[in-house]
Amino acid sequence: MTVIFSKIVALTRHYPVVRGMISYGMIWPTSCIIQQTIAGKTLENYDWMQALRYSLYGCFITAPTLYAWIRISSVLWPGTNLKTSITKAIVEQFTYGPVALASFFFGMTLLEGKGVTEAKNAIETKMFSTWKVGACVWPVVQTINFCYIPEKNRVPFVSVCSLVWCCFLAYMHQLEIEHKELELTKSLKN
Repeated sequence: MTVIFSKIVALTRHYPVVRGMISYGMIWPTSCIIQQTIAGKTLENYDWMQALRYSLYGCFITAPTLYAWIRISSVLWPGTNLKTSITKAIVEQFTYGPVALASFFFGMTLLEGKGVTEAKNAIETKMFSTWKVGACVWPVVQTINFCYIPEKNRVPFVSVCSLVWCCFLAYMHQLEIEHKELELTKSLKN
């Protein structure tokens, strides 16, 4: 067991993106389960496939794109002072943030087996209101990240902060599903 663990540690040191992929691959489904628990589900009726989709999305989409963004921002603004960190955080909120949210709503809808039209609708109905909340949270988190956290630990730091954020994303994504189910129930009664 120690040999396996040491090989994983060596791999994450050599390929830092893997550290983020492991973090997001565990944290995002955990957030999904937390959101389901808050919504009243229990161990007997958790949607484990939904948690798996969150794991796949967090591991293979969010972590690599966030890693790329952090690397690019470190090249464009190499400093770690407060002014540079605030600049990175604000630029991220207006560049990476909208793309990440659109990708989330589009990708998760497709992973649920729904079509492109429904995925586009998810972006149109949820992205802006979600982005507004993110605009209040992420500039502060990322300023701390860029100013005080060593570069090799920035993706894992953000992934821990993402635990709460992903609970919110899961809520926003589920809210749309619950709204459609309510509309369907109303239309069947009429």
